[in-house]
Amino acid sequence: MNLRTDLAVELLDQFSKKTKVKEEVIDSVKITSVLIAKEDAVKIGKADGHYMTLEFGDIRDNNISKKVIDILKDKLKLFVKNKNKILIVGLGNDKSTPDALGPLTLKYILVNAPLIDMGYSNDSVKTYAFEPSVMGKTGIETSDIIKLLTSHIKPDLVLIVDALASSSIERLNHTIQINNVGIMPGSGVGNKRKEITKNNLGVDIVALGVPTVVDSATIVSDTIDYMYKYFAYNKKELDNPASKLKTGLPNYKNYDITINEDEKKALMGMLGTLDNEELKSLMIEVLNPIDSNLMVTPKEIDEIVLILAKIIGTSINLAFELNVTNYLD
Repeated sequence: MNLRTDLAVELLDQFSKKTKVKEEVIDSVKITSVLIAKEDAVKIGKADGHYMTLEFGDIRDNNISKKVIDILKDKLKLFVKNKNKILIVGLGNDKSTPDALGPLTLKYILVNAPLIDMGYSNDSVKTYAFEPSVMGKTGIETSDIIKLLTSHIKPDLVLIVDALASSSIERLNHTIQINNVGIMPGSGVGNKRKEITKNNLGVDIVALGVPTVVDSATIVSDTIDYMYKYFAYNKKELDNPASKLKTGLPNYKNYDITINEDEKKALMGMLGTLDNEELKSLMIEVLNPIDSNLMVTPKEIDEIVLILAKIIGTSINLAFELNVTNYLD
């Protein structure tokens, strides 16, 4: 099955025991660290290295946003330690809101290279920022542009910020991934470009991104799974007197309830015999040949991508101990 995802955490079931996975929860933020082994990297088509994922609630809640900033700042320090000259690259298209995370984030980064050169700043980390746009506008591979710039500036590290794709509705705009291997621009949406990696650039690299789009096959299969939960919830609550006093729509999403295989088959016929991965694979098989496996983003993406840019920009500034305030204060 050709999953449209940039997230290593969504491929855990495809890894062998050689890939190390560690999970922890800090202030209701779930953190999954994945060290992909070389053998598994070849199998799934991703580079081997360290991938870390933060999963959180609605970042429109200021309390959640501040928690994410505190944790992301500390986790970023693990990836960028002992680096004193940083080139920060915002990938994406600022004219397409779901793809504008990279360019928007640069607006909240303190670029201090000229201040240090002129003696106006004593920051220990020197930062540069660059927005290469997209190949559709420039006609040039983004990787080639960054490589030329890197050969001129000679940074210790290239830090890339980009929008990603997910194979889960629940992780959409609720997940930040960091890795130390780089990125393949457009790979999550089936638009593969030249890789931006240490092997290609000749310099250490950290990639940071948020899934802002999901494909139609995922929406259909996840909706069917939600439907199973909905029926299971209603079946459980049918004879519960207390449920008759409840008002409003039921919030069944987080209930650990399921219906059995016979009930699934009664509801969905042959489709009810398929597990989630088989169902998603079928949806991809049906939609891809007719170019209908569309990439979709939430209607509130304008607001969310701006908050995410502020969170990531603030976290980067704090990780490098740059003298700026929290943009969400």
